[in-house]
Amino acid sequence: MTPQTSLSSRAWIELVLLGLIWGGSFLAIRTALDEIGPLTSVLHRTGWAMLVLWGVVALKRLPVPKAPKVWGAFLVMGLLNNVIPFSLMAWGQLYIPTGLTSIFNAATAVFGIVVASLVFADERLTARKALGVGLGFFGVCLAIGLDALRQFDTTSLAQLAIVAGTLSYALAGAWARKMLGGVPPVIAAAGMLTGSTLCMIPLVLAVEGTPSLALAPDTWLAIAYYAIVATALAYLLYYRVLGMAGSGNLLLVTLIIPPVAITLGALVRNESLHPGEYLGFAVLALGLSIIDGRLWRRKATTV
Repeated sequence: MTPQTSLSSRAWIELVLLGLIWGGSFLAIRTALDEIGPLTSVLHRTGWAMLVLWGVVALKRLPVPKAPKVWGAFLVMGLLNNVIPFSLMAWGQLYIPTGLTSIFNAATAVFGIVVASLVFADERLTARKALGVGLGFFGVCLAIGLDALRQFDTTSLAQLAIVAGTLSYALAGAWARKMLGGVPPVIAAAGMLTGSTLCMIPLVLAVEGTPSLALAPDTWLAIAYYAIVATALAYLLYYRVLGMAGSGNLLLVTLIIPPVAITLGALVRNESLHPGEYLGFAVLALGLSIIDGRLWRRKATTV
């Protein structure tokens, strides 16, 4: 993780905006799932976002890579960062509240630290990060609940599916650093979404059949939001914030997303979370703050 730098007002605004956008995506996905299947929802997400990003590439007149090795890397990235996590999380959202899904999603940063420490020599797991990771995993366990672990049912499976999706995100981050470091971000995102869309088309046809375009207006609005705003445009915003704030500061976005998703789920779908799930998020957030480190360094300097 790169060292944290102080954030400018513009970086803060765009960081918060990114958190708001991604926080709203959980409600949009759940809304679409009222009418379409989980795999079809993923195909809509990757397909429309792919078209938007290739449009951006064309407008910027960026050179498109031709090497088979690069396109193979796009395909693997699409599987790890889109096909697997999007599908697992969409299916999981059928059985658990959107807010809880967003809490589990925050574990991506925790898994990312572990995977990076195993893959890259310059990302060793320090004592501080190990403590943060341990608290993060404990927070996830609290959010799942001991009853879910003792009495395994569909809800328990949905929770584990979403957690598995966050592990896939973490693997995607390591793959992107290793294989796509020299590729412009917009090209990498468009190529990744192309690979994932090519994977999703036969999967959707085999499992859920030919997608229907005769959908309710609310469903189309939800798809437009999570595919175009929360995927295509969010990727562009993500790389802007990354350039201004660095990867360390981007960890903060994982703390913004769950409160947004929880609030929207409560207001729009009358969802509620158990106290243990809120406690789990609090412990997970504490773990993330320890991994981030800046809060603790500030306290040390004021003592």
